Amino acid sequence: MTQFNQAAFQTANDLEENLAEYRVGSTTIGGATLFDLGIEHRGGLVAGEMLADVCLGAAADVFAAAEPGAIGTGVVVKVATDNPVGACLACQYAGWPLSVGDYSAMVSGPIRLLRGKEQLLEKLGLSESGAIGVAVLEADTYPTEAAVLKISEECSIEPELLTILIAPTTSIAGNMQVVARSVETAMHKLHEVGFDVNDVLSATGSAPLPPPALKSIDGIGRTNDAILYGGSVTLFVDADQAVIDEIGPKVPSNSSSDYGKTFGEIFASYEFDFFKVDPHLFSPAVVTFVNLRSGISRTFGQLRPDILEASFGCKS
Repeated sequence: MTQFNQAAFQTANDLEENLAEYRVGSTTIGGATLFDLGIEHRGGLVAGEMLADVCLGAAADVFAAAEPGAIGTGVVVKVATDNPVGACLACQYAGWPLSVGDYSAMVSGPIRLLRGKEQLLEKLGLSESGAIGVAVLEADTYPTEAAVLKISEECSIEPELLTILIAPTTSIAGNMQVVARSVETAMHKLHEVGFDVNDVLSATGSAPLPPPALKSIDGIGRTNDAILYGGSVTLFVDADQAVIDEIGPKVPSNSSSDYGKTFGEIFASYEFDFFKVDPHLFSPAVVTFVNLRSGISRTFGQLRPDILEASFGCKS
């Protein structure tokens, strides 16, 4: 069985050996090793690819590629995996909101499997044991020692065996790791609408990379819009065709009552409370099901370049 934390740790080791090349910093907080990919150190595209790879438990391929006509930067972030449940739901999903004193951050990565205190993980029977933990934090500031201790305690590992990678959405790397969630959002949406996610055998996804925003709140808006209105995912499934035909229209973002405005506008209308946003909004713009059982392909949803242009502050 794949040990996602161990695999992610190997990628983090590569960062350690090439800090200057990747424009990444390394320090120790509360005994844990922290890699900074966008706060005090600039990071970059390759660092972003590696950050997303760690987030996915090293169970997917992630890369940025130039694509003519892509809105924003002319770059798209592509993901491919033959283990979508493990890579996306067991590792990448940001299911752990960390809050310790005045410090807060969203935690994702394979460390979640060691903690195991999420309904999603429990329902799918996903867990992992081991002494090494690797976490990805989406935050603007370094975690406090108390926050590091909280992570290690909840995951039953020693702080010295904890590796943390951190980047804000205002950085290139932090921008990329969020946009690399195209497949993950589709997988989570499938779970939410009652589809057996274990029937998804392989998946690919892509979404446009927006210009990094100057403010975190704007970065959250742009990266979400990249997937909601520009993300395209293909799922290779083995399922009853009637089930796909029924749930297919429920999967893309246009199935949500909040669909049609930039995420920044939607977020502001709910006083910046994620829990008030319709959860069905968080999915790719377009989802294609390739059914290996029936030999039929079905595509649902639509791309919205007009909304992307408004969100990214640019013209294609």
